[in-house]
Amino acid sequence: MKTKYIAIINGGGANFNSVINALKILKVKTVITDDAKIISNAEKVILPGVGSADYAMKLLKQKGLDVVIKNLKQPVLGICLGAQLLCKSSAEGHVKCLDIIPLKVEKITNAKIIPHMGWNNLTVVKKHPILTDIKNTDDFYFVHSYCANFDDKNVLASCEYGNKFGAIINRDNFYGFQFHPEKSGKAGLVLLKNFINL
Repeated sequence: MKTKYIAIINGGGANFNSVINALKILKVKTVITDDAKIISNAEKVILPGVGSADYAMKLLKQKGLDVVIKNLKQPVLGICLGAQLLCKSSAEGHVKCLDIIPLKVEKITNAKIIPHMGWNNLTVVKKHPILTDIKNTDDFYFVHSYCANFDDKNVLASCEYGNKFGAIINRDNFYGFQFHPEKSGKAGLVLLKNFINL
């Protein structure tokens, strides 16, 4: 793989080690940073996140990273909360997010147990290179109480837990995985490899 390095944005999130370890398996160099120049010069960018949308957006704005992320032209991947932050707004804290992917993040409904925690498969909505070698029977690991609403324009793959939601979302060079590919075994590594190869 030709990737010089992937910038992992330190926007107050967590779960960096799991992402780094997965990318090490794929032999990719990573840099955890909140430096705008390093982020802008990276070949690919990942925005991970564990926590609340309002707190994460506050930190991104304090560091000026909200503007930096919006202006990125290389492939950008948001994971879990990071995917939600790419959306228009979140009901978690009633906060305006980065407004890159025009979807709203709402709380999971019609489910007996919240958060959604465990393994679920995806339904491919649109063919896309990021879904190369991914089957509808592949399972991915989810931990979340909020999710992007479903539409057939910005959703590449959906999942159902209580309600149908966007599990892989996309607009232009921005991608979001609601699940954790770094904790999803071989299928998760396939998805990360597909992102690297975009």
